[in-house]
Amino acid sequence: MKVDLISEHADPLAAVGGVDSGGQNVYVAALAIALAERGHTVVVHTRRSSASQPESVPLAPGVTVEYVRAGPAAPLPKDDLPPYMPEFTERLAARWAVRPPDVVHAHFWMSGQAALRAAGGIPVVQTFHALGTVKRRWQGDADTSPAHRIDTEREIGLRADAVLATCSDEVNELCAMGIPEQRVAVVPCGVDLSAFCPDGPVAPRPGAKMVLSIGRMVPRKGVDTVIAAMRQVPGADLVIAGGRPDDEETARLRELAAAYGLDRRVHVIGSVPRRHVPALMRSADVVVTVPWYEPFGMVPVEAMACGVPVIASAVGGHLDTVAGCGVLVPPRRPRALARALKEVLGDPDRHATLGAAGARRCRERYGWAHVAERTEAVYTQVIDGKVCRLAAMGG
Repeated sequence: MKVDLISEHADPLAAVGGVDSGGQNVYVAALAIALAERGHTVVVHTRRSSASQPESVPLAPGVTVEYVRAGPAAPLPKDDLPPYMPEFTERLAARWAVRPPDVVHAHFWMSGQAALRAAGGIPVVQTFHALGTVKRRWQGDADTSPAHRIDTEREIGLRADAVLATCSDEVNELCAMGIPEQRVAVVPCGVDLSAFCPDGPVAPRPGAKMVLSIGRMVPRKGVDTVIAAMRQVPGADLVIAGGRPDDEETARLRELAAAYGLDRRVHVIGSVPRRHVPALMRSADVVVTVPWYEPFGMVPVEAMACGVPVIASAVGGHLDTVAGCGVLVPPRRPRALARALKEVLGDPDRHATLGAAGARRCRERYGWAHVAERTEAVYTQVIDGKVCRLAAMGG
């Protein structure tokens, strides 16, 4: 198949760890590569965010990233992109008039809106990655999403040929929005099992016991909860990876650690190159990820694949991935998190059991080859369904 992926703000070639650069970037890159390894030709369309970016860049054999001119050639917060999406849409339509793909797979709501307007008769599959209803519920007035986001997501869900949800909790959210369950297929995010595995290099660690928090530096990731919990976990160091030294959230977390008297036990190390993340995870005794909400959550899956025990908040995708082979705690509850940390760090047998169970689950469910195969099956269904509908109408 000729497959076009649309990822308007999440460039698969961008460095991961910024405010708008995280799991979606990794997902789009890895899925594109895995689909190409299955023999498909894949083009990823993303917005041009730098004047130095060429129109087209090879990502891997069979995969090309095409930078779409839409708005200023500069980094912009994703919530500032709606005014430039009409231009993005026009350029997609012009591209597909010349080279139509067999299927379009849109990632995030603005990509879905653009894809449906530009596609004509091309089948469109949608992955939201995050839903406006959930973000509004948790962030309230702090939510900077455009006012029309939720209505647009509902329209996309009703118009797309199929919606891929990454977990069962997302299916429930989509159904609550009025999107029929039969239009939704669950296909989880994946993990690179060749890189994220129990065997391999281990990064240096600051002390005898190491707790790791890694991800984007935004308040909803709940890193402040981890710092608060560390007050009740003596003898362990916390390493916080992600973001830049000048990020507002990074500064807030440093100040919080200082206020708690944890300067010597909390180490904020900033963004870590993607290739070094597995070694950093393997160096940890436990990886903690306790966001307020999480559509899927790739960090716990990557840590589990490395054989490292995971403590995660009982939200979103964690209910599928971590439940039964890790420890789930309520979000924004430092005391509950502290109890879980002390239990895992203080019980070698439980530590080993959790690590082995997580690695086994990842091998069985979350390899990218498996995810690509399931995604391809949905593509085939929507292409066949579109052909059948056209034939029935005499097209």
